Amino acid sequence: MKRQKRKAINERQPKNFHIQPKNKKQQRLIDSIRQSTITVTIGCAGTGKTYCSAMTAAQLFLSGGYNKIVLTRANVPTGRSLGHFPGTVQEKMAPWLAPLTNVLKRAFGESHYNYLVNRSSIEIQPLETIRGQSYESSIILVDEAQNLNFEEIKAITTRLGENSKLVLMGDPAQSDVNDGRSLIRFAEICKKHSISIPVIEFKVEDIVRSDIVAQLVKIFMMEK
Repeated sequence: MKRQKRKAINERQPKNFHIQPKNKKQQRLIDSIRQSTITVTIGCAGTGKTYCSAMTAAQLFLSGGYNKIVLTRANVPTGRSLGHFPGTVQEKMAPWLAPLTNVLKRAFGESHYNYLVNRSSIEIQPLETIRGQSYESSIILVDEAQNLNFEEIKAITTRLGENSKLVLMGDPAQSDVNDGRSLIRFAEICKKHSISIPVIEFKVEDIVRSDIVAQLVKIFMMEK
């Protein structure tokens, strides 16, 4: 009984963590998420977009100002599909959202992450069910946003309620459906109408994952 109580207490106590940006672009992204309602971040693989976004969302959640973290992405497979995954909607989406959930597990600790999922404080939300909902005191993280069409971007961005934040993460160069134009068009329209939505753009020189990743990205860009 005591062991079970200790386990329950541990699940409710996240571990402490600190975000250490590796360059000025990452710091700008972190600051933007903290200060802005909507943030768009684009760029190639290995630049830390997902890591910085999810870690910042975790910190904001732990600060007590938000009730929920919502995770979603375009339901578009990369390359050839293996077909439908079995299980619940959340279980089906889990492999696609692994880049985000892995960072959140690292931030919160796996036990506390699972505790937050069980109490719906972390919610995996299919894109097609976003319409009609309103998110209050929530942080919404949208991965692979380059695969969203403009109607989907409209549906997501107009769901924000009071005290909520939205982060759109994508790499237009890796779009599987529309060359990433919808995400770029959204940013351009906001700028045209003087809506303050920061766009943090990472380039090849901002890659922090490894030297070989930077080299491969450069090669693939040249060989298109």
